[in-house]
Amino acid sequence: MDQELGCSRDQLLHVDITIDEQEPREGILNLVRKLRPDWKAQHIQMKTFTEGITNQLIGCYVGNLQDSGCVLVRLYGRMTELYVNRDREVEMFQVFHAHGCGPEIYCSFQNGICYEFVPGNVLEDKLLQQPSIYRLIAAEMGKIHSIQPKRGRPTQPLLWTKMSHFLSLVKSSIPRTPTEQTCTKSSVALCKLPSYETLMMEMELLKIHLSPLDSPIVLCHNDLLTKNIIYNSQEGTVKFIDYEYADYNYQAFDIGNHFNEFAGVTDVDYSLYPSQELQRDWLTAYLQSYKHSTGLEVTVTDAEVTRLYIQVCKFSLASNFFWGLWAILQSQYSSINFDFQRYAIARLSYYFEKKEEYFGLSLSQLTNSTSK
Repeated sequence: MDQELGCSRDQLLHVDITIDEQEPREGILNLVRKLRPDWKAQHIQMKTFTEGITNQLIGCYVGNLQDSGCVLVRLYGRMTELYVNRDREVEMFQVFHAHGCGPEIYCSFQNGICYEFVPGNVLEDKLLQQPSIYRLIAAEMGKIHSIQPKRGRPTQPLLWTKMSHFLSLVKSSIPRTPTEQTCTKSSVALCKLPSYETLMMEMELLKIHLSPLDSPIVLCHNDLLTKNIIYNSQEGTVKFIDYEYADYNYQAFDIGNHFNEFAGVTDVDYSLYPSQELQRDWLTAYLQSYKHSTGLEVTVTDAEVTRLYIQVCKFSLASNFFWGLWAILQSQYSSINFDFQRYAIARLSYYFEKKEEYFGLSLSQLTNSTSK
């Protein structure tokens, strides 16, 4: 049975507080007093989560962190409003929660939001390769992708609009032409990045190759790295958190983006990219869940898996390109201690490494190679 996105965005409490990201405790206490008035300040404990590389995330609780009632306070990273639509993020929070796929959002404040703690632990990178875990992730994504938009609402893919926006911001961040790339010690990493003209050309090339693939436009998370997956080992469930980039997008982008995240974030290692065998098993579990959630016949054929596999390979290129642009921007604006330039180079290098191979994939070619 199709699930429909809620007809209107619920009114969300907004608290007129700005929290100092360097000294956040006092501001957080003022905020929590409004959400949990029965909590005594001296009993409130705080835990800073370190998984994020864009925002600060702090858990506030009395007693035990895993108890119900724990409040998560997320402080937006510096200048992130340039490339994150915060109103849309709140709307996505509410949609995911309404369909049993995410936590409740409690309020917004001037430079962040507060929301419900999801019991469990951030997924470890190594568990992405474990069948019992990755099938849970595949099934959860299938369920989310089945959530239908409000009737009559256009569902344009996020990808090209957001990528164009990133590129316009990048325009002033990197040298325009190779002749301008005079290296200094501080700008040596920028010398390894493509020029703006090259990036512009590559984006147009991606559009030409990917738009005709007819990948369905579905509700996507768009940022499914391990820090955004909460695994509850006791219940045997996974939930996806953080919806800064959630929106309608290409089905194959969301999956290809997740496969890229197997390589990790701090030390990107593409030798960890899932094998074709793992991908096909993952895609089978995904299609079973997606079909079940949309009321279709659940039988999944090899041909369907192969077709989706090819689409995912191709859209994984767009994912690497997208986050390469994002990392260039973060290197200019973020105050978080992370080597964004190195990350940008890793993502864009793999894009160029795999571009020819993935653009060349075809259904007949793959059918022939797998039947040998």
